[in-house]
Amino acid sequence: DRVWRVLTDFPAFPDWNPFMPNAEGELKAGATIKVRFKPPKGMAMTIKTKLLAVEPERELRWIGHLLVPGLFNGEHGFKITPLDGSGVRFQQRETFRGILAPLLAVTGLPANTLQGFNDMNRALKARAEASEATSD
Repeated sequence: DRVWRVLTDFPAFPDWNPFMPNAEGELKAGATIKVRFKPPKGMAMTIKTKLLAVEPERELRWIGHLLVPGLFNGEHGFKITPLDGSGVRFQQRETFRGILAPLLAVTGLPANTLQGFNDMNRALKARAEASEATSD
């Protein structure tokens, strides 16, 4: 519950999220949201994405396109899986498709993007744990 609340509280992203410092839009499957990505040592970019899945406390997934659909599509997803006990497993993933996607296979996911995923995951964990401490 806490992880989902932090992950979907878009107005609070600037306070904690180093990789996606801004996101705005309605949290509903089929809706369009704007997300600003800022990889470490990389150029920030804002893209419009379409929400593919919004399953409270379980999954948030969207797809974005470079210029036009089919050229370079990126599907970004977050999955929250309860573990035995009191914890959860949080997974973040990105899948690329389209005519230009094979270029990524040759060059690999830029290290700064992967670092951005990791930075965000650590910050999400810290924020969720801090919200647990303040709710006790």
